[in-house]
Amino acid sequence: MLWQLFISFLKIGAFTFGGGYAMVPLIEREVIDKNGWVRREDFLDLLTIAQSAPGPIALNTAVFVGYRISGLKGALSALMGIVLPSFTIILLVALFFADIRDNVVVDAAFKAMRPAVVALIVAPIVGLAKGMNHWLWIVAGVTALLIWYFGVSPVYVLVAGAAAGLLWTIYTIERGGRQ
Repeated sequence: MLWQLFISFLKIGAFTFGGGYAMVPLIEREVIDKNGWVRREDFLDLLTIAQSAPGPIALNTAVFVGYRISGLKGALSALMGIVLPSFTIILLVALFFADIRDNVVVDAAFKAMRPAVVALIVAPIVGLAKGMNHWLWIVAGVTALLIWYFGVSPVYVLVAGAAAGLLWTIYTIERGGRQ
């Protein structure tokens, strides 16, 4: 299982351009659809925690998924798999960057990747939004409005969301209901 985790996240790390959010749909497809390691609802929870934790979302998601599947060894295996390709590429680029810095072909290749990266970032948002209740859409809209229009720090929004979640949990438990 550890080897399979490593290989799965190695493929994701090797064939994804654009950073963490571009990796989310590939991670989702690999751990839910292809291997069935995590249920979709649980993946949504892991993704939420990964976004809230400090650090890159792809690394956090890999660690949380690996931990969920095989504990600490699984987390380390997934982490090494997702980091190794980027580390290797960055090392090679750093070694040879002076030679390709002004290369027209390299510059054109990076410019051509931009639309694909945007699509890879938008795809998980659309996919994850399909199962949202109407009140969650309202919460997402108010949150976006607070951050973008009114300039409220995302830290305050996260703290308020965590407090609201805790209060809701306490309320439902005291009522004798389930979360």
